[in-house]
Amino acid sequence: MKTIFVLFDSLVRNALECYGGTHVSTPQFKRFAERAVTFDNHYVGSLPCMPARRDLHTGRLNFLHRSWGALEPFDQSFSELLRAKGTYTHLISDHYHYWEDGGATYHNRYSSWEFIRGQEWDKWKAMVQPPLERFKKMYHPMQQAEGPNDGRLQAMVNREFIKDEADFCCPRSFKSAMEFLDINRESDNWVLHLECFDPHEPFFAPARFRERYPSGYVGPTLDWPRYKRNEENAFEAQELRANYAALLSMCDEYFGRLMDYMDQHAMWKDTTVVLTTDHGFLLAEHDWWGKNRMPFFNEIAHIPLMIAHPAFAHKAGERRQSLTQTTDLMPTLLNLHGVDVPGTVEGHSLLPLLEQDTQLREAALYGMFGAGTNITDGRYTYFRYPQDMTKQDLYEYTLMPMHLKSMFAVADLAQAELAHGFNFTQGVPLLKVPARRNAKGQPVGHTGQGSGYEDTTTVLFDLEADPHQLHPVHDAQAETRLMAQIDALMRKNDAPPEAFLRLGLPAP
Repeated sequence: MKTIFVLFDSLVRNALECYGGTHVSTPQFKRFAERAVTFDNHYVGSLPCMPARRDLHTGRLNFLHRSWGALEPFDQSFSELLRAKGTYTHLISDHYHYWEDGGATYHNRYSSWEFIRGQEWDKWKAMVQPPLERFKKMYHPMQQAEGPNDGRLQAMVNREFIKDEADFCCPRSFKSAMEFLDINRESDNWVLHLECFDPHEPFFAPARFRERYPSGYVGPTLDWPRYKRNEENAFEAQELRANYAALLSMCDEYFGRLMDYMDQHAMWKDTTVVLTTDHGFLLAEHDWWGKNRMPFFNEIAHIPLMIAHPAFAHKAGERRQSLTQTTDLMPTLLNLHGVDVPGTVEGHSLLPLLEQDTQLREAALYGMFGAGTNITDGRYTYFRYPQDMTKQDLYEYTLMPMHLKSMFAVADLAQAELAHGFNFTQGVPLLKVPARRNAKGQPVGHTGQGSGYEDTTTVLFDLEADPHQLHPVHDAQAETRLMAQIDALMRKNDAPPEAFLRLGLPAP
């Protein structure tokens, strides 16, 4: 088997035509859906970026035990397991978080890897004295750096070196993927993991894509929303959405070029293609921009997944309603290459669903460290929060004490205890470190924007009656049933005692 696993970042499900989107042109994703099996009820697990990738590598949820962080020594990565059994794995990515402190152990699990430089605040280009006054005129005030740790200044410097379309990271990433295929397409038993940071913000795309989406906005560059409530006027909001649309259109076109390559070389007969994302993004829906701070509405949590497998070509264009989530990708990738799934894995292989729609789970648990604990059964979504976000006990369990862009502070580690391991740590004890808190006393999952949480009210939505989650409902029977499922799934995940107590559940 040969597998191409394409992972975009912040690929908004309802923006894709194959999922009902009407405002952005995405003909190539639609073309792929006509060849693939499309999953209609696919959800995130742990959020945001690197926690989602830890789910992907291990087939387990991690947000109940840990914030943003590296793969741990006891984690069983799909890529490392495949390598051990003789499958060659290659990562091509411009997702620079892999090369920061909090992601530093992921890329070395592959047989080989290639880092495409220049996205967002990747520490790529050096400019000791950047033209600050020019940048202030070039970019909207919302995009200006707020203090020395705000990476927006580095992003402005990086963009000085991205002039032509060929300079953009997405085209360079797909070019590298096709170079890999030129060399290796006749070989067997490999996984190409092609991961594009786009269409993650900043929504910076070549002019020929941007021209497709006029907004009426006049002013300095505005293509990078902060994770905050929507306070922009109508023209500013439309400009941000238009820039997202332009970037998504570029992703669509370059994915289409990959499909053209597969057509040209008759690769569909022996190559599986998996296409998905880590999470979505709020583009002012629910009066929010971004992710992390707000409740995880379906614009963030309900994500696309499509799989084209040569043995199931007769199922092309079919759709599946079974409830799936990110943790299912790890056992699927192992099964594609004939590798046994470890007993610690909670996800389910999706290969049986390619043949027919069968139920894998009754409910899916998802969330972010220290935020709400969320669940869906496909009919309802339920966001459960502690009664007081400032008084809950919360601990990080880790042997790799690294946050997004830094190691744990010595003062935090000085409070650490050695705790017994969990059912997935292979008998290894862990550091138990009190979670950091913001000025309000709320736990903080990682450095960067989105630290701290808002709208932390337990709420239930009926997706059948209210698919856009605009009108909370009160249904004691549904809430009781969903709380029982939260309890069962947390026990299955061997969640720590405080994860239960913060939700008002008895600890095991």
